[in-house]
Amino acid sequence: MKQPAGGHPPTCPHRDRAAERAGRTRRALARTGVAAAALLTLISFAAPTASADATPSRAEIYTALNLDDQPADHVVLVDTSGSMADDGRYDTVRTTLRPFLDGLSTEDHVALFTFDSRPEPRYIGSAGDTGEILSTLPDEPSPAGGTDIGAALDRALGELDRGGAAEVASVVLLTDGEHSPSDGSPYPEATGAPWTELRERAAALGERGTELDGYALPLGSGATGAELLGDVIEDSTVLRPDGIEDLGAYLERAGDGVRVRKAGLLLAEDEGKGITATWADRRRRDVTDGTNAASVTLTSTTRHVPLTVKDLGLSVEGEPLRVSGLPSTLSLAPGESRTFDVRLRGTLSDGPLPYRRDRATDARLKMSGRVASEWERALAPDVNLQVPREVRVTGAALPLTATVGSAVLLPAVIGGLVAVLVIAWLRWRRLHRPRLRGELVLSPVYGGQLPDRIPLSGRRVELRPQVIGGRGSVHGRRRSTEQGARIDLLIRYTPDGSAGRQSDATCLPDGQVVVNGVSFTYRSEQPADRVPAANGRAR
Repeated sequence: MKQPAGGHPPTCPHRDRAAERAGRTRRALARTGVAAAALLTLISFAAPTASADATPSRAEIYTALNLDDQPADHVVLVDTSGSMADDGRYDTVRTTLRPFLDGLSTEDHVALFTFDSRPEPRYIGSAGDTGEILSTLPDEPSPAGGTDIGAALDRALGELDRGGAAEVASVVLLTDGEHSPSDGSPYPEATGAPWTELRERAAALGERGTELDGYALPLGSGATGAELLGDVIEDSTVLRPDGIEDLGAYLERAGDGVRVRKAGLLLAEDEGKGITATWADRRRRDVTDGTNAASVTLTSTTRHVPLTVKDLGLSVEGEPLRVSGLPSTLSLAPGESRTFDVRLRGTLSDGPLPYRRDRATDARLKMSGRVASEWERALAPDVNLQVPREVRVTGAALPLTATVGSAVLLPAVIGGLVAVLVIAWLRWRRLHRPRLRGELVLSPVYGGQLPDRIPLSGRRVELRPQVIGGRGSVHGRRRSTEQGARIDLLIRYTPDGSAGRQSDATCLPDGQVVVNGVSFTYRSEQPADRVPAANGRAR
């Protein structure tokens, strides 16, 4: 039970009962933080005036939500024991109930009970006709009646447990004394098993989906019975006016508490809903020239809450494109969509190899900005709208294409590769096919024939010995020595021209090797007076 000190607006910390209640409504209302004591500071919201920064008032929000179309249950318990005649308390109650009832919607359900020794139903039906409801009250309290608060709360819970009851409900208890039942009452004491049963019935209403709050108004310094409401209904506030003349204002605050809970019930539908962004037209765009047009749609997904996004910006993920054309601040009504023509500036990145080519990609939106609602300040701290702060990107990406890279890069790369290959080939040829000089002398190992003298020139010499016969080839291979570069001869020779008798050998400068019975002598310097013989052909 929440019980503030007398004469000051009470404080009422919100008790989160989401874990105890099933269903979306319970979770939503638990998050709203609706607290009766916090409502006591909200009389200023009764008039539809706007603040200097254009923040709407609660009354304006209630009108926008059509709260009058949302039903609520109100059970009013009026003490008619004899002591209520003192100091004009009963007359004041009858008078101040009028503005409270006038503030209810015709969709609301009112159950008015008086109680002394026993509770009496005075009016049960729709709100809207305050005069008819008040006319059912007795003209004066019962002089000899007791004060059976337990029986009155029993009737209140029974009314709220009827079929078709609203999800938002309140019990208002007005009494000036303590619990003092007559003989035979089911609640002879202020504690015990009957009160435990009342508490269980109230908790069961919450578990079945009723958001129930209680408001107790003690009308005298000894009205300790008002505190019993908090023993039965967990979320109860004891309102302590300084005097009976304050009763009207306190009843008005209790009525505003119901309106806040109605608003919380509706706004729970918008939990987690915000603004989405998507490409409006997904035709492929060519950004080769550095610019192109596109369209972006921003949509509010809420049903009731207006939203505003500030510092709105748009870019494309992973590509050096700038996007312009969106306003920096955008306000959307609930469910509203707006489409903007934007300009894409820049082109696609070249990638790791910036050669000239046509590149295609899918551009995903990236949104910046902070989403909020002008309602948040007006409804705080009782209703937390849970607005997602970021714009959520939805839908498929935008296809883009562009001709990227350098037109000269690929030819340059190919030319460079060719140059490298040529240089490598020239180097290989210099080492493995050097120019030959000198002469090669071929003679039989065992003598008997004149030698063949083959002059060496070019990079390869085909052997066609006229005297010895056979055929073969000679080419050089450069070798580094301490005395400088030397060229060795690689000799390939077959005496009868067949591949089966072909043999290979390497002959050093001014050296001699034998291949297939033929001696090959390599004279690295050809005599100046030697006339080339026609038994070899340079290549």
